[in-house]
Amino acid sequence: MILDDVEIMIRAAIDGVGLAFMLEERAAPLIASGALVRVLEDWCPPFAGFFLYYPRQRQLPAALAALIETLRFRQEKNTTP
Repeated sequence: MILDDVEIMIRAAIDGVGLAFMLEERAAPLIASGALVRVLEDWCPPFAGFFLYYPRQRQLPAALAALIETLRFRQEKNTTP
């Protein structure tokens, strides 16, 4: 079964239909509660985060500037102890 809805994928995995591939932050509470079990751990390296490459310009388009600011904020929020 191939799914593109995370909630349905989680429900299917909990019900024993198969394996689910998702972000660790989404799976961590389910693993901690015992609802899911981590498998193939050697094939799941930690996610280092996104890398964004864009041309350096004096005037960035507003949408790109907003995206960059959002990603920076999320990165800072996730790395602050």
